[in-house]
Amino acid sequence: MVETTRIVLAARPVGAPTPANFRLETGELPDPGPGEVLLRTRYLSLDPYMRGRMSAAESYAPPVEVDGVMVGATVAEVLESRDPSLAKGDVVVAYSGWQTHHVAPASAVRKLDPDAAPPSTALGVLGMPGFTAYSGLLKIGQPKPGETVVVAAASGPVGATVGQIARIKGARAVGIAGGPDKCAYVRDELGFDAVIDHRAPDFADQLKNAVPDGIDVYFENVGGAVAAAVFPLLNTYGRVPVCGLIADYNATEAPSGPDRLPAHFRRVLTKSLTVRGFIQTEFVAEMYRDFLRDMSGWIGEGLVRYREDIVDGLENAPAAFIGLLEGRNFGKLVVRVA
Repeated sequence: MVETTRIVLAARPVGAPTPANFRLETGELPDPGPGEVLLRTRYLSLDPYMRGRMSAAESYAPPVEVDGVMVGATVAEVLESRDPSLAKGDVVVAYSGWQTHHVAPASAVRKLDPDAAPPSTALGVLGMPGFTAYSGLLKIGQPKPGETVVVAAASGPVGATVGQIARIKGARAVGIAGGPDKCAYVRDELGFDAVIDHRAPDFADQLKNAVPDGIDVYFENVGGAVAAAVFPLLNTYGRVPVCGLIADYNATEAPSGPDRLPAHFRRVLTKSLTVRGFIQTEFVAEMYRDFLRDMSGWIGEGLVRYREDIVDGLENAPAAFIGLLEGRNFGKLVVRVA
């Protein structure tokens, strides 16, 4: 038996999660059986979708049960293998969740070449966030040379990648981020054509001035007031890949004010907009191999840059996750577990 330290869902949050919604505990794992591997987690990915898994509300995936281990993608080292495809010392991408050790089927993990790229990037630009940006933008957004692409949460792992791919495809990239440091990063390091601070009192006016030809593609990560400022600026036949709505994840009631839904759908109708929600897994079979090839090449050529926000220690994952939902992270948030 191997001991694992894990963080479980202690109680479902009402509104924003608090430390009381998590519990750190230890437990024992069985020895791996035939076709299984024993893994030690090196890195844990923290992502906004995890807030939805803490809720019992209907969603695209089942919720984490109370007292269950919090879900999450990991980079892990194989400590013991009972499958010929993997050996002790191999580094893999797994879905171990918030824990130090895990027993998994060998068929459920993907072997990494640790010399090809830093292993943590398999949780970011070369992992789910990068593929989310790649598939959502290219499959749904379909940017064309000369068009304008606007992306919310532009300093985050998805938004940053969306804007850089848009520029590779010949489009104009306009980012929306929060605070001067994040805006400077998006403009100066990532090379966006323009960036707007959504905290500015005249945000809507600044955004309008930054897109004199309107918006052809809006990659939606945020919702809320940002989306309200963007939608009036969409051009006819605009495309809106809906990836996330983080502004509303902690909401406990409907927003106040008039019902804006009729006006929203009138705009969808009169401008012939395509608004398409997606979960990146639906495109894996079709696009993942191309993604790995293209993204690896773009990184190697310096066309795509990325930033990681690394937190040390599994015990610090709850506080880091709460900060993620408040926009306190800067780049892809990763917990270095071992």
